[in-house]
Amino acid sequence: MVGKYKVITLCGSTRFREEFIQAQKHLTLDGCIVISVGLFGHSGDDEAWADGVKEMLDDMHKRKIDMSDEIFVINVGGYIGSSTRSEIEYAENAGKKVRYMFPANE
Repeated sequence: MVGKYKVITLCGSTRFREEFIQAQKHLTLDGCIVISVGLFGHSGDDEAWADGVKEMLDDMHKRKIDMSDEIFVINVGGYIGSSTRSEIEYAENAGKKVRYMFPANE
């Protein structure tokens, strides 16, 4: 297991801060290198809404996807917003595997 770490980027609404933390913990213990969001704009990190910051964060997240083997979508209650949908499409177009926290029908 040492030296063979899959790189996974977490994607999803930043309203799900606790779920991001739990997914990061679980995937790390499974032997994965986990890349997450830098700010939780929908969970109180108001800096995310400053002029130009949201656009920068969205672009940075796609660069994180570029570095990853796959993405893991935090889709609590089946929720997938427009930014996350864009990240899923980006990952699929780049040939990245896409996994979901919850099945699409939940």
